[in-house]
Amino acid sequence: MFYDRAKIYVKAGDGGAGAVSFRREKYVPLGGPNGGDGGRGGDIILEADEGLRTLVDFRYRRHYKADRGEHGQGKDMHGKGAENLVLRIPAGTIIKNEGTGEIMADLTRHGQRVTIAKGGRGGRGNARFMSNTNKAPTVAERGEPGEELWLLFELKLLADVGLVGFPNVGKSTLISRVSAARPKIADYHFTTLVPNLGVVQVEDESFVMADIPGIIEGAHSGAGLGHEFLRHIERTRLLLHILDISGSEGRDPLEDFKIINQELKLHSPALAERPMLVVPNKIDVNGSEENLRRLREEFGDAYEIYPISAVTGEGIDKLLHKMIQILPEVPLIGLSADPDEHRMVQVQSEDRFVITREDGMYIITGKEIERHAAMAYLDTDDGVMRFQNILKVMGVDDALKEQGIKEGNKVSIGKLELEWSEGGQ
Repeated sequence: MFYDRAKIYVKAGDGGAGAVSFRREKYVPLGGPNGGDGGRGGDIILEADEGLRTLVDFRYRRHYKADRGEHGQGKDMHGKGAENLVLRIPAGTIIKNEGTGEIMADLTRHGQRVTIAKGGRGGRGNARFMSNTNKAPTVAERGEPGEELWLLFELKLLADVGLVGFPNVGKSTLISRVSAARPKIADYHFTTLVPNLGVVQVEDESFVMADIPGIIEGAHSGAGLGHEFLRHIERTRLLLHILDISGSEGRDPLEDFKIINQELKLHSPALAERPMLVVPNKIDVNGSEENLRRLREEFGDAYEIYPISAVTGEGIDKLLHKMIQILPEVPLIGLSADPDEHRMVQVQSEDRFVITREDGMYIITGKEIERHAAMAYLDTDDGVMRFQNILKVMGVDDALKEQGIKEGNKVSIGKLELEWSEGGQ
């Protein structure tokens, strides 16, 4: 099944916790701290794979979580870092932040990678906190939480040649004749509802051809699943505009040509500048001669015209050799035709933390302060004192007092809940 959109949740691994430990050996009464550091959590990495053509795997599994790092141990043994989690996606996939709409990556080449969520660093063991004033610290750090977010995947097929045109003009018949692709073919509109890819071999050369589902008037504004279809044309290097030159559908092929070109231009001005060959199809049908003559008179100076019959094969060899001739001169397509359409710039707050009140509780938010809270080691007096000092240095104490906090009031920082006292939290 062809799926070109997906929404998934990713969570990088948390860092392992640092250890509180002391050297205990015979004849060494004051061995000192030897708690090791925790290991780093695993990253979430996306990798483009040209062998994948659909996002179907992400339809049945939507949550992905990397492993956490190992905890530190005594005897200065550091925890092992976790393995990264690599998710393979089709080449040509755009990755967006679901919350902001920002384009985070655009993977177009096989093997191209991006780290989309970083694992948390491991917490430091108590050996790291020894100083001239504290020879036996009983404080460590818990592991830093890994990054987490919802992602949107949007696949835009990568192909050398894209077939465009109205429904039922013979695109599927052509791709089935020149490649191993076997799309469903029938004599009614919208037989093709998903793009089909085929590899075309001409002597010692080959290229990828995409059969894009039929476009109708108003497609640029979404008519007839227009957005779904037009999106896949953006990554094709050369366009073949297929026309029913016989007019068997009761339409004027010259008018069809103008309508489709206008839809391409309205969807993306870059598409209007893409190299295009005009391919009048069904020249074996009665009545095609007159329309072909009109087409040459109207557009023969602006476009190269290659009449064919996808059913009988007439004219196809000449068309294939022309494509082989001009494809090396057509540059590769990088980013989507209009990447700024979805790009969003966020203004980053300069505040280190923000305090709000809800049901009598003081809620403190902010990336930095929440990270300190998640890594705080509150199992010993040393750990509690260190966290209190952090809050004081950051200005949290003074800010809470300015907002009128009283003895016994609850304070929430991330997943940590504290009770305020005049001597500290």
